[in-house]
Amino acid sequence: MGVKFHHGGLFTTVQDFGRTGYQDVGFSVCGAMDKKSLAIANMLVDNKEDEAGLEITLVGPKMEFTKDNFIAITGGNLNPKINGKEAPMYKAIFVSKYDILTFENAKFGARAYIAFAGGLSIEAIMGSKSTNVKCFLGGYKGRVLKEGDLIQFVSPKDYLPNYLSRNIDYKEKQNKEITLRVVLGPQDDAFTENGINTFFKGAYKITNEFDGMGCRLDGPKIEHKSSADIISDGIVLGSIQIPSHGKPIIMLTDRQTTGGYTKIGTVISIDIGKLAQSKVGDMIKFENISLEKAQNLYRQEIQNIGKIKKEINKPCIEVLNPRSTSKKIERLLNKNL
Repeated sequence: MGVKFHHGGLFTTVQDFGRTGYQDVGFSVCGAMDKKSLAIANMLVDNKEDEAGLEITLVGPKMEFTKDNFIAITGGNLNPKINGKEAPMYKAIFVSKYDILTFENAKFGARAYIAFAGGLSIEAIMGSKSTNVKCFLGGYKGRVLKEGDLIQFVSPKDYLPNYLSRNIDYKEKQNKEITLRVVLGPQDDAFTENGINTFFKGAYKITNEFDGMGCRLDGPKIEHKSSADIISDGIVLGSIQIPSHGKPIIMLTDRQTTGGYTKIGTVISIDIGKLAQSKVGDMIKFENISLEKAQNLYRQEIQNIGKIKKEINKPCIEVLNPRSTSKKIERLLNKNL
């Protein structure tokens, strides 16, 4: 038993860290847009960091638990509620059979993540449980979740070690202007000096053409030296294509594997999550950094995630198994966290 969906929300899919190793034969990587949030959710319920969970976009689903388990909700705050009462984020939560999890309007961010202790019973295809909606591949029947779907748990838990410490400080930060750090290339030589300056000095608005495949921006036109077309080559996560109209398109998790437009630069991997939590109408600015700095920032991010994991797993005074703990004691424990 596991979780049953009364409705699937706007766009809810099963995602892990993605399907790697198959871009050469045309399969998109897919996976979570905000991998850090998914990783933290999994750590909170003692899963592997890359275990598959749910990625929820803007409007959340309504789901009923058909088995006791622990869950964690991270990423964007889409106002989660359990049985009509506000559910804490960035904390391991014990849910009982028949509990109902719902979401309301987004308070902050755009994408929430739910991890389930013991994982979801989803078949791994080419090494990943991620949903590739374009190819009807992976996840739950290769599609978004909808009313009547039922996903079983692999090994649900009624006990987690160090239960009281399985939470982290969570501070909402709402910025209407987001700075994305960029490493120039590989076709930055296809743009005029004025075009490069425009790219880094201008401000670009997120349009409604924003999904897992990419994010199209509107703003000052970026000038090419000649043509915007190139012989198709590989596209990586964060590649910034500039077609002939001169407006940037940031390629994301569901991107195609190759493309024939000039790429002025690449958004560094640790900033993709900031874009994933942005909304239509938010403003984007770009900052030029070196490859060396990007690598150092990535190392720092890995270290920070390691510190978070250590904090989550720190020893604490054990409490009664939540399954055998009265609801009154459970409420008191949650209130004091």
